[in-house]
Amino acid sequence: MKRTVVVAGVLCATIVSLTFGQRRTLTIEESLTIGLENSKVLHASQMKSEYAEAKAREVSASLYPSLKLQASYQRLSSVPEFKIPFPGIPTIFPYIADNYVARASFQQPIFTGWKLQGAADNASYQADATRIDVTKDKGELIFNIKSAYWNLFRAREIKRLADENVSQVSAHLDDTGNLMKQGLATTNDLLKVKVQLSNSRILQSDAVNNVRVATIVFNSTVGLPLQTEIDVVSQLTPTSKEFGELQKLLTVAVVQRPEILAMDSRVRASDAAIVSAAGGWFPQIFLTGNYYYSRPNQRIIPLQDEFKNTWDVGVSMQFDLWNGLTTLHQTSQARSQYEQNKDILSTLKDGVTLEVTQNYLNYRQAKERIQLSELSVQQANENYRMASEKFKTGLTTSSELLDAEVALLQSKLQLTQSLVDHELSEARLTKSVGDSQ
Repeated sequence: MKRTVVVAGVLCATIVSLTFGQRRTLTIEESLTIGLENSKVLHASQMKSEYAEAKAREVSASLYPSLKLQASYQRLSSVPEFKIPFPGIPTIFPYIADNYVARASFQQPIFTGWKLQGAADNASYQADATRIDVTKDKGELIFNIKSAYWNLFRAREIKRLADENVSQVSAHLDDTGNLMKQGLATTNDLLKVKVQLSNSRILQSDAVNNVRVATIVFNSTVGLPLQTEIDVVSQLTPTSKEFGELQKLLTVAVVQRPEILAMDSRVRASDAAIVSAAGGWFPQIFLTGNYYYSRPNQRIIPLQDEFKNTWDVGVSMQFDLWNGLTTLHQTSQARSQYEQNKDILSTLKDGVTLEVTQNYLNYRQAKERIQLSELSVQQANENYRMASEKFKTGLTTSSELLDAEVALLQSKLQLTQSLVDHELSEARLTKSVGDSQ
């Protein structure tokens, strides 16, 4: 019986753990560290970069000498030996059943019309582009983590304010009930407060749901189990990062924005592809050499059933006299790709200019909104304090106090929204100028 109770307790604990998940307290810095470590998208991007770099090394290897080793053994069927029927002359082609051949050969490109060099440069620039893509993906991930973290912060802050508002309106309802008993408030006053309390509880319910959704989004972004409960401990303060003038930011963005750098590498790669494709118009010349160690060695006559070594060195040439204009078509394709990438790069620069300008203006506007929101909260707090004191002394109506409560809640919500918007606009502007930190 005791063992059954223990097993049941373990099962219940497991079910509770699976249902509600762990609880973690995270700062924004810890969230970034976890997200960067767990991101499958970033890992896939890094693997793509490693693949491109390995491919570039593979293509570049064609520029250097290649060395091959071959070995074989054959058992030959019996055939009549070739022998000149004169005394003293040995058998020229004796029957040797077992044949062994070992061959080492090398080849070194001498001139290929820059075909191989163009292909190597193309692969190298493509590898550069994918390596820069990793930086771009990292910057986007950092922004997504920050966005998810501060959205969760906003959702929890709104829930906290909603809880405070419910408590505040509940206390107002109690005060109104007491005043009604004393004949200082009407039934209509009481109903108004009840309606406001109902609205506050609806807001509170919505806030709870928003926290759940924001938590799931955050967990998904940083790679934690979706049911993990997150306590955000970093706080937003109305401090501002110095970005400098807009023109300076535009100059910096064009120089260090990952998308532009990656596309610039792809333009260079497509230019190298033109060189490689045009190499088909030229002859391909190679230095070759072979070393043989055979038994019997076919170059030594008469054949002897023993190992002998020989070698050769030469120059070979290949030249396509006619290939159905394949080289022309390949060159045309490479030129078209080059022009297309140039247009994409130009369009991308225009898009970055627009993005940085918009984010810069939004950042400045968000900065100004914080000051206005703080002033609104101060005014709403003072208005609520005065309305609350007057209500308790019967110098103002319940409706005026309700209006003050609503105004105070709205001003606090607006301040929270302004702080989060400012933080996200700063992160967005940082990303748009090419800063991944």
